[in-house]
Amino acid sequence: MMNPYEQKQEARRERLLAAADRAEAQSNAAYKRADMREEVSGIPLGQPILVGHHAEGRHRAAIRRADNAMRSSIEADKRAKELRGKAAGVGTGGISSDDPEAIQKLQAEIDAAQAQQDFMREANKVIRRWAKKLPEGVDSAGFDKYLAEMQALRPAWNAAACAQLLKPDFANRIGFASYQLQNNGANIKRMEKRIAQLRAAEAARIAAGGEEKRTAYQGLCEVVENFEENRLQIIFDGKPSAEVRSELKGNGFRWAPSQEAWQRQLNNGARYAATRFLRSQGVEV
Repeated sequence: MMNPYEQKQEARRERLLAAADRAEAQSNAAYKRADMREEVSGIPLGQPILVGHHAEGRHRAAIRRADNAMRSSIEADKRAKELRGKAAGVGTGGISSDDPEAIQKLQAEIDAAQAQQDFMREANKVIRRWAKKLPEGVDSAGFDKYLAEMQALRPAWNAAACAQLLKPDFANRIGFASYQLQNNGANIKRMEKRIAQLRAAEAARIAAGGEEKRTAYQGLCEVVENFEENRLQIIFDGKPSAEVRSELKGNGFRWAPSQEAWQRQLNNGARYAATRFLRSQGVEV
């Protein structure tokens, strides 16, 4: 069963696919309007424009309409492909902080990464112990014992995969390279840091009673910490000037029509960006 965030993502995917279908239909309709066959346009195939003839204007107009229609068809088709690409990408960008199950999902990924870290360390011990004893790989005497030790660590590993780990790489390293362990360890730390940030954000939401935190800056805007949407929002009475909009974008804020606000994900970075924006407008914060 999908949680509210996942339902929202699925609804977004469906909207993008529906928009892609509409763009595709527009492309097909425009393509048909670009048809210059004689039975459609009334102009014989290959007939040049008869300059000075009473049909010259109609011929030129037909070519112009066909050209415009073909351009529209190409643009709509491009738009349809872009929308389908966006739909395919929904939900594939990792674990979002908007997901109410983000902490649990991150912890599951940490557990999997830690299991991989432990496996690589233990596997390297086995590999280094057997490497010199098995110069012929799978054909070496004793390979079955080596394979049994590796499969005791991870049953799914087959003989070919285990044999490959005995072969030195370009840097004459066997087994799992140190950079693989370092990268995996760094990924674990990154995810642990994200969990800490999410817990801090949850603590702030609880401290605020789950209510929006609103701060008005007279004559300019209102800054809202919207815990429900997990967004820091900047709201204006009307449309801000081009210079103000440019400053907002430079600080990572984007216009959200559904919220009628300029916003970005609610975190300390967003709070700092809001403060920087306000100071750029001469507001003492």
